[in-house]
Amino acid sequence: MKNRWIALYVENEVGVLAKVSGLFSGKSYNLQSLTVGTTEDETVSRMTICVASDDITFEQIKKQLNRMVEVIKVIDLTNVQMHMKEILFAKITHCTKADQAELFQIAQAFKVEVADMGKDSVLLECKLTERRNNDLIALLKSRFKNIEVVRGGAVAIESISTSCR
Repeated sequence: MKNRWIALYVENEVGVLAKVSGLFSGKSYNLQSLTVGTTEDETVSRMTICVASDDITFEQIKKQLNRMVEVIKVIDLTNVQMHMKEILFAKITHCTKADQAELFQIAQAFKVEVADMGKDSVLLECKLTERRNNDLIALLKSRFKNIEVVRGGAVAIESISTSCR
């Protein structure tokens, strides 16, 4: 079992997300991540999906997605050079001034934004890879007690050069 990535171009219509996610739940496939947004064509949306599966199951998933009427195109991104980012917000509360100074240093080291700040709290906004976000969360958990994390799914696009992820 490994993480597999799929980009789906689908018709931008009511119920399409439910149908796609229903396919996964109906077959007991667990989605690791699912992100949806419109493309340059307002009638088309692009879904970026991550699912943990073996080779045989992943081939079945792609075939089942291709059979859906609303699906325009299925792209297997698993072994493709791509750029991928995930949005994450981390709110750290009950901070001392020293904690806030340390959070500013962490933000600078990870190249993330301090999106908001209160008298005893800091809100970080991160647009990193999943792995870098995991590293940041681990560091924050090791240093601070009061942390709230909100993660969005990853978005990915095929690379036009040799640099990736």
